[in-house]
This record gives sequence, C-alpha cells and structure tokens, in this order.
Amino acid sequence: MAAALPALKFLTVPPAAAHTATVIFVHGLGDTGHGWRPVADMFKVDPALAHVKWVLPHSPERPVRANMGMVMPSWFDIYSFGFDTEEDEQGMRQSANMIHELIRKEISNGIAPERIVLGGFSQGGTMSLLSGLTGEHKLAGLVVLSGWLPLRHKFKELASPHAASSSIFWGTGSADPLVKLEISNASADFLTKELGIPKAKPNEPQGLSYNVYPGMIHGTNPEELNSVKTFIKQVIPSS
Repeated sequence: MAAALPALKFLTVPPAAAHTATVIFVHGLGDTGHGWRPVADMFKVDPALAHVKWVLPHSPERPVRANMGMVMPSWFDIYSFGFDTEEDEQGMRQSANMIHELIRKEISNGIAPERIVLGGFSQGGTMSLLSGLTGEHKLAGLVVLSGWLPLRHKFKELASPHAASSSIFWGTGSADPLVKLEISNASADFLTKELGIPKAKPNEPQGLSYNVYPGMIHGTNPEELNSVKTFIKQVIPSS
C-alpha cells in the first residue's frame, strides 16, 4: 500500500464577515503562501469579498532540475523552462491530490464546492488547472495567472465530466519570458477545442475568459488583479 501523502501546510487569511466562500490560491516556484498574503489582504477589505476566507498553501521542497537541482519550494520538478520536454507527472499528481484534500477540508467545514475558487500563479496556476479540472468536485471557478496546461498528451482522458462547464479566468503577459505567449495560447486553445470549454462572453464568468496583458512579464499588474477580483465576485457573490 502506498504511503499516505503528508497534509499541506497553509496560511489562512480569515474573512472579514461571516464565512460563506473560500479562495484557495497556489503560489509559484520558489515562493510560499506568504507571497500572496498581500493580495488576499487587499481583496478582503472590499465589502463584496468580506465573506471570503483565503487558504494559501505552502508547497513541499524538492530539487528542481531546471534550476541546477537546487532544492526549493516547488509543486513538481521542472525539467526545462521551455516546457516542451518530459514532465514530472508523478509530482504533479501528488500535488493535485494534496490540493484536492484542501478542497475536501473546506467542504467538510460546510463550504459547498460551488462556493470555492481555486487559483494560482505560474506553477500554481498549472496545478490549479490540473486539480480543478480533474477533481471530483465542480468548483465555483478557477483562476490561472501566467500558467500553462500540463500533461497535454493525456489531459483529455484525465478531465472530469464537469470540466467542460467550468468557469476559468486566465491572465498572461504578452512579454512573459518564462511561460511564453505561444505556450499560453496553445493551452487556452486546448481547453476550448479539446475539452469543449466555451469562450466566456464579456462580463460573464461562464466558460474561459482568456486575457493577455500587453507588455506584462512573468508577474501580475493592477489591471489583472482588478479583473481577478471582479471574476471572484461574480462566481462567489456575497449573497
């Protein structure tokens, strides 16, 4: 019997009002949940998001081949920053299972799946796609910032029946030197053409809202964060 995976450690940012929804946000390579605490703090002061609890997990540490084998916080090994080589499927699946456990914990605490948003940046955005579109529960929405679609050769067979009806906000920078725009574009095309996720209509969260920010590199900016805030308000409103 395989050994049970350790539970993820995480940072919690409590809601400012009665807790009726949760955002789980997954950090990128070399970061921790603390790196996204300022965003959670900024969002929670908005009265329309006062009901949201934030769960910011910390990844395990592991050697990363693309960074000369240095040990650092990472959801999976990255063999090449070109993302066109073999992928660490085992590491990805293990991390997805640990994120699924965080989702189950929220559900066991009384928060329905349709009141949970899962999101992440870079490697964390990739894990949010894998976890959110292959898990047992259909969530309120997914947020992918500067991420890419993993395991493309088998993602369609891994996808849950609810994947095609998911609500996804995707943001990426046109000048991202790590997750290049062609990789992001190809990932978004896969979601619409292979998984059947429709493109979202303006000002509506259903489907895939794919947004390219001119000149933005591998990071975020106020315009993108404001759009994320709007998306979260739409999919987990206060009432």
